[in-house]
Amino acid sequence: MTTFADLGLAPKVLSAIAAAGYTQPTPIQAGAIPPALQGRDVLGIAQTGTGKTASFVLPMITLLSRGRARARMPRSLVLAPTRELAAQVAENFDTYAKDTKLTKALLIGGVSFKEQDALIDKGVDVLIATPGRLLDHFERGKLLLTGVQIMVVDEADRMLDMGFIPDIERIFQLTPFTRQTLFFSATMAPEIERVTNTFLSNPEKIEVARAATTAESIEQGVVCYTATRKDRQAKEKRALLRALIEGEGARCTNAIIFCNRKTEVDIVAKSLKSHGYDAAPIHGDLDQGTRTKTLDLFREGKLRLLVASDVAARGLDVPAVSHVFNYDVPSHAEDYVHRIGRTGRAGREGKALTICVPHDEKWLAAIEDLVKREIPRVPSPLKGPDPEAKPRRDRDQAHPRAEPVQDQARTPLAEGSDKSRTTRNARSGRSRRSGGRDRDEPVVGMGDHMPAFLTRSFRPQHEPAED
Repeated sequence: MTTFADLGLAPKVLSAIAAAGYTQPTPIQAGAIPPALQGRDVLGIAQTGTGKTASFVLPMITLLSRGRARARMPRSLVLAPTRELAAQVAENFDTYAKDTKLTKALLIGGVSFKEQDALIDKGVDVLIATPGRLLDHFERGKLLLTGVQIMVVDEADRMLDMGFIPDIERIFQLTPFTRQTLFFSATMAPEIERVTNTFLSNPEKIEVARAATTAESIEQGVVCYTATRKDRQAKEKRALLRALIEGEGARCTNAIIFCNRKTEVDIVAKSLKSHGYDAAPIHGDLDQGTRTKTLDLFREGKLRLLVASDVAARGLDVPAVSHVFNYDVPSHAEDYVHRIGRTGRAGREGKALTICVPHDEKWLAAIEDLVKREIPRVPSPLKGPDPEAKPRRDRDQAHPRAEPVQDQARTPLAEGSDKSRTTRNARSGRSRRSGGRDRDEPVVGMGDHMPAFLTRSFRPQHEPAED
């Protein structure tokens, strides 16, 4: 059995690992750390939740233990696609480098440039950044990348999805040719492969799982649902989501609910809170302070339901997420793998349920084609009328039907009969007080289902005064 001590890490790093409670490396760590310590380029391919962050943080700390950083010239660079993932890398660095004197800086949006500039001016050993904010500092003349010895690209396939590949290529060109590159991705799209062929030199390739596979510890299911009416689909989907959460009962200790659009994230979170659920949204349009606070509450177990866009599908390291609910089927099949990878981590069991409406069936087919398996269908827990709908009164009870009134205009009357004579007299000699019509005369010609009140007399009755 391989242990961290067998990998050649520095003693101070090993003591930090032991203090963190880890004893045995994951397959990606066991495969990537030895060649990284040898100074080789590494190409790591592994599904989310397999410990890729430690695969580059641990050898970086060991390699950087000798030397000193100069002002505005970081010795190593870690690129992450989102603020949350960059912050997670920074937390890992703090955990494993606590016994060393190495310094770091975190460059992400939503934080003051002035504070970040002050850190860079002092000189940092490890610079952790999102591509856009890194280039902002560079273009302002506050940062030089000519001293970078180790460069890490994390979640490269997510970089591709977010349109960061041109920025990554530019940053590569700003760093020395002699740098060591550690490149990690969950999948290998053609564009990712082109970048690795261009900027990596004879890399050691470590692939611990087939690209786009889902963990066996995750129980998956999909509810195929058709709304009763098209204009009620959104409301009924929210009712179905609540029914799924309730159906899991106490097993659902906490959960991440994924939506495709930021606006939908806000709507679903607001709906859940209005029905008494402990829920909060997180997406890219929220300020960094709100996002950080929400994630901290979720990690600490003080928030049960986190409603998220795909900004949280990567880099959200919460080991004990019991459930993932896909309120929307992701339009990119790879995102399904990363979404449900938030549960069932580190050998734990998890459950992922997806709501699929008819419009999403093509995306569901693409997901099943990618993961090479059919996702089991789950019956809808919604029974009877929509629980969010208001009860409708029976119209027949609210407005009882009147007895059919005979259409006298169409009834043949014998000439000279008393009834015929009465009718002609009523038509020709109507009372002046009733405006030309006797109010007691039935109204005819309006159909057989005329309400009773239309045939009722409203003439005031003058009762004789009592003695």
